[in-house]
Amino acid sequence: MLQISNTVTLADWEIEMTAIRAQGAGGQNVNKTSSAIHLRFDINRSSLPAVYKERLLALSDSRITTEGVVVIKAQAYRTQELNKQDALNRLQELIKSVTVVQKKRRPTKPTRASKTRRLEGKKKRATTKSLRGRVV
Repeated sequence: MLQISNTVTLADWEIEMTAIRAQGAGGQNVNKTSSAIHLRFDINRSSLPAVYKERLLALSDSRITTEGVVVIKAQAYRTQELNKQDALNRLQELIKSVTVVQKKRRPTKPTRASKTRRLEGKKKRATTKSLRGRVV
């Protein structure tokens, strides 16, 4: 069971994890042990609420395929258990990021004081540049 929030949990059958060989340097042992984890999570088949599913499918994340499957590869650690936990944490963070509602941006106007400060700075810069010219 993966706890997303107080009310939302994912069952073990919804998350498919397979052990694969890790990439990169690591000596001869990396060629023998399957310590990396390949996690697959099908959004459409899951028991997530419809709102979560819609928002996840609307994300433009490279980890989500066009079929709606989240693919996470965890190979940062040397042990399979730590990589499993890392993959589950990353899936949990991805789903939690969808639940956060973005605040509406209210456009603001610059204050009168900030406008005058900006114009004073421009005038000062203009005078210093004009004094750099050739003296006649």
